[in-house]
Amino acid sequence: MSNYHSIAVKEDKCVGCVVCMKACPTNAIRVKEGKAVILDERCIDCGVCLWACPKQAIIPLTTAYLDLMYKFKYNIAMPSPALYSQFGKDVLPNKILLGLERLGFDYVYDVAWTCEMTTAAIRYYLENLKGQDERRPKISSTCPAVVRLIQVRFPELTDLIIPIDAPRELAAKALKDRISNKLDLSTEEIGVIYITPCPSKMISINNPPTREKSYFDGAIAISDIYGSLLSYLRDLEEDTVLQQSSGVGIGWAVSEGVVNGLGLDNCLAVAGIENVNKMLEDIESYKLKNIEYLECHACPLGCVSGPLTVENQYLAKSKISRLIKMFGEQSRVIDEAILQLWEEGYFSSEKKVAPTPIPPLDREPRVAIEKMKEREEIIKQLEGKECGACGAPDCQTLAEDIVQGKAEITDCVFRLIEKAGVRV
Repeated sequence: MSNYHSIAVKEDKCVGCVVCMKACPTNAIRVKEGKAVILDERCIDCGVCLWACPKQAIIPLTTAYLDLMYKFKYNIAMPSPALYSQFGKDVLPNKILLGLERLGFDYVYDVAWTCEMTTAAIRYYLENLKGQDERRPKISSTCPAVVRLIQVRFPELTDLIIPIDAPRELAAKALKDRISNKLDLSTEEIGVIYITPCPSKMISINNPPTREKSYFDGAIAISDIYGSLLSYLRDLEEDTVLQQSSGVGIGWAVSEGVVNGLGLDNCLAVAGIENVNKMLEDIESYKLKNIEYLECHACPLGCVSGPLTVENQYLAKSKISRLIKMFGEQSRVIDEAILQLWEEGYFSSEKKVAPTPIPPLDREPRVAIEKMKEREEIIKQLEGKECGACGAPDCQTLAEDIVQGKAEITDCVFRLIEKAGVRV
């Protein structure tokens, strides 16, 4: 796994309060010397700690807007469909796309259109699996945080991730190639920039799990671009139509959007990283083998509730529901065209998602077994209060840190008090 992460701790703001550590779903945070520390091998960049931190000491590592705009000769903006939910009920997608043009982008693409195309490709894939003896359910590949969760905590489930690339990557490649040929520019002179609702998209750019190299050159947070875009929207005249998608593509912004667009039986959607984690545990235990497809989002309501959005998540979801009805729940794509693109390999991932499990207690099996026994003995010595005062999220994690030489038993305040002979 890459050492790159899309979140970081600002030590000058961190007060070591352990709130982020307790919130992390993969036990990827410790508090050392009064400051939060993110463990590279455990972090999945879900952004839960961004929400949790009361001091705003954890920040996203997205790309600065102006740094990107001046870096390339030609700039393409590709907004997440979640952007359409951020500007109130009367501001429609086409106006938002035109607003991005006014911000200075040379070309703006409606990513929801490729989402709509991908819905048809997923349906085609699932329908062709019928009757085949393959393990199910197949799992969506769109949310980078969920993909990382599977790689880290459920490595044996990586084969279930659907071999269809995320729509944003499919569109980025096609656009970069097309603009390069049309304007006689090298692909290095063309900047493809994602307008993102969450920091995890930076991971899929810097360390894409389904291809050797991403075709994106950066990602700008919706929250960073919101104010500037809003000022352009106020008096903007819609003289061009940039929106291509129906409600099917726009629905990708919310949980169940893909499943509803598929219109197939035995498909489920789950949102929120803890709920996803529980669902993956059920899959691991073969409890969901009759489900064909599982749509997963790390954020509670889907991308509209990403940590880099601005609008209230429930208002945002309501806005997307209105847009789905307004632009129709009937797909605009032509099935024959999707079939042809499928046969040409347009939708296929370049490579399978590789498992990157959390390292065992020791690479030597005999030593690992001894450390497991030692861990269990240490757990018995701890109070089991799960207070987090030791700088680890729970007693078991502290015990693991101890056997690996990363902590001491006296990091537990109760054991420290006992050693000091103080009665409480």
